[in-house]
Formats: sequence, C-alpha cells, structure tokens
Amino acid sequence: MQKTIHPEYFENAKIVCACGALYDVGSTVKEIHVELCAACHPFYTGEKQKMLDTARRVEKFVARMGRKETAGVGNKKEKQEKRAARKASKKADAGTEKA
Repeated sequence: MQKTIHPEYFENAKIVCACGALYDVGSTVKEIHVELCAACHPFYTGEKQKMLDTARRVEKFVARMGRKETAGVGNKKEKQEKRAARKASKKADAGTEKA
C-alpha cells in the first residue's frame, strides 16, 4: 500500500446535524455538517411527511378531483333515464319549431 496516495483518516471525526445532534465516527474529513440525521429524519421518528404547497397545487388538485367525483354521481339506470328525458325534450322542441 502506498503511503502518499491515501487521504488522512480521522478516528474521531464529528458529524453535526442541523437539529443539534453530534456523532463521532471515523472519516477522512475532520468535521461534517448534515441537514438530516437519524434523530430528526421522518423515516426514523415516525412523523408524517410535510408537503410544501407553494403554488396551491395540492389544493387545486383536490378541488379538481372533488369536481370529477361529484359530476359522475348516479348509477347506469339513472343516466339512461336522464338521457331518455333529454331526447324526449329535444323531440318536443323540434316538434314545436315545425308548427
């Protein structure tokens, strides 16, 4: 093993998290700053994921989905009855226009 090509190894390198947690590990860097660790990451803490909605995209999507669900209310028989009523009203309108 060549001595000149390997980086220096630190036995007690410090990892500092944004939440304030400190860890001592071995690394080639003396100090490492991280944003998330096992103490604050939602996967390990069991917290639900926070959704950032900067342009109201989630609200708009939920509103669109709500409209689609309410627009299709009714079963097949009700739809057929509505269609038949529309056809009958169109025929009645067409009959009054000719006279």
